[in-house]
Amino acid sequence: MAAPMELSCWGGDWGLPSLHPESLTVMAYAKFSGAPLTVNTINNSWRAPKGGVPVLISEDVVISQPAKILNFLRKQKYNADYELSAKQGADTLAYIALLEEKLFPALIPVVFVIVLMQLHTFWVEAENYSSVTKPWFSSRIAFPLSLYLPGKMSREALNRILLTRGGPPLYSLAEVEAQIYRDAKECLNLLSKRLGTSQFFFGDTPTTLDAFVFGFLAPIYKVCFPRVQLQEHLKQLPNLCRFCDDILTCYFRLTVSGHSPAGQDAADANLWKLTQLVNKESNLIEKMDDNLRKSPQHPPRKLTALKLAAGGEASSPLNRLSP
Repeated sequence: MAAPMELSCWGGDWGLPSLHPESLTVMAYAKFSGAPLTVNTINNSWRAPKGGVPVLISEDVVISQPAKILNFLRKQKYNADYELSAKQGADTLAYIALLEEKLFPALIPVVFVIVLMQLHTFWVEAENYSSVTKPWFSSRIAFPLSLYLPGKMSREALNRILLTRGGPPLYSLAEVEAQIYRDAKECLNLLSKRLGTSQFFFGDTPTTLDAFVFGFLAPIYKVCFPRVQLQEHLKQLPNLCRFCDDILTCYFRLTVSGHSPAGQDAADANLWKLTQLVNKESNLIEKMDDNLRKSPQHPPRKLTALKLAAGGEASSPLNRLSP
């Protein structure tokens, strides 16, 4: 029997199981490969065993970084790339190596551009950071780290972008940002062309590349940002939007609106409970009405049928009693 595996990662919102791209990548790969991970949402990377997320724990083994986690899962025979050809496998491994910043000097690959644009959209774009990213992460981090950690993550994102793109001929942050957006739009166009009408990038079966692309695209696609330049461009590419929606629906059992079937079941259960409550109130009112009819000091009262208000809430039974 395989040892139990637990994944520590940031939580989710906006219909996503996690807002953290690397956590989302590992979660998607585990779904694709059938790896039985127990997800532990910690929402505070300081509490993770290695000070960051995602982190995989299996018995006495603790692994961080997505590429290393995915490699460990492959060694446990959970391989989402089993059906790839040798060339496709080599392409995928090259993308992953480049994502880990082992870049060839003259090559800026498509997936690496995704990383940069995701970092910029969440952590560097001032309006997005102040209105969405900082409040969301701060609300999920214990005080006093909530005052410090989001700013640290923002500075790290900015430093990574400047170290990667801040050399000649781009010297100012404005120039770097403009180039990132140009590259990002071209990157999205290339991804859309590469995906075409296929369900996944290598056919009908999701692979490591699909997990990485999904992990970094889905937050840009789903999160409600005030600055939506990249999001608007992404939404003009329907096959990439369908790609994200299909993975959420098929592998995370989330609908396009972000509600799971379990959530729908809970809503149905609440509606049933509300219906039972209304029925009990109706019976109580009928008994009260009978008593009032028999009372000599009160004229008979006619009971109006109890109905549900437009918002799904029962109207007050006292308002239904009329002389």
